[in-house]
Amino acid sequence: MKRNVQLSVMLMMTLMLFPSLNAKNEAYVSDTFKTKHNREVKITFIKHGSLQIAYDNFLIQVDPVSMFADYSTFPKADVILITHEHEDHLDPKAIEALTKENTVPVMNESSAKKSGNTKAKIMKNGDKMELPNQITIEAVPAYNITPGREQFHPRSRDNGYVLSIDGLRIYIAGDTEDIPEMKNLKNIDIAFLPVNQPYTMTVAQAVNAAKMFSPKVLYPYHFGNTDVKPLGGLLKNSGIEVRLREMQ
Repeated sequence: MKRNVQLSVMLMMTLMLFPSLNAKNEAYVSDTFKTKHNREVKITFIKHGSLQIAYDNFLIQVDPVSMFADYSTFPKADVILITHEHEDHLDPKAIEALTKENTVPVMNESSAKKSGNTKAKIMKNGDKMELPNQITIEAVPAYNITPGREQFHPRSRDNGYVLSIDGLRIYIAGDTEDIPEMKNLKNIDIAFLPVNQPYTMTVAQAVNAAKMFSPKVLYPYHFGNTDVKPLGGLLKNSGIEVRLREMQ
């Protein structure tokens, strides 16, 4: 009996001294989706605009920021997507923590200049990139259209991204309002729309945006203190499933 107690104490001390590399990440909620070939894509909701997307041992980090997570506890990324230059989306410290020798940082031009990242792959609105594992990235517009708000995210500067992962299409809007270019989005399975007035969308704008391209699943994100709960009711019977996660 005494020996069992000693072993238990030693085990507890070992776990305290050598925690799992993923222990801190277990606090984050994840959803899993299937691709057209029935392979898994796991999306982890970190906070605000920060997401992690994992597929077939390939890891994509979206807008990683140190104020939202300790990225030194995360596995290194294969691709890091940056939507724009604001500090709640662009954080050189988090990028450095996630970078390995062959990591590809993908940014708009202003983010690359601000971060000084010489390895950045610059994408403009309309650019496409082919990656391994049947992954395609397309940079799409993200900007403000409400009079008096244009200075927050001017047209043609920032990116949203559409990821196609073995046929599963994920739209990450970045900081934007319900711009007319959203009508050009096709076959979107999963969409992330920012609902953070006055910098991005109001709830009504998010509803209008979602109806423009009808994603199968909609996640409001980057919503700060905005109450996004009404979205489910406002999009009822639209064929769009609204899922709420802790993405303030």
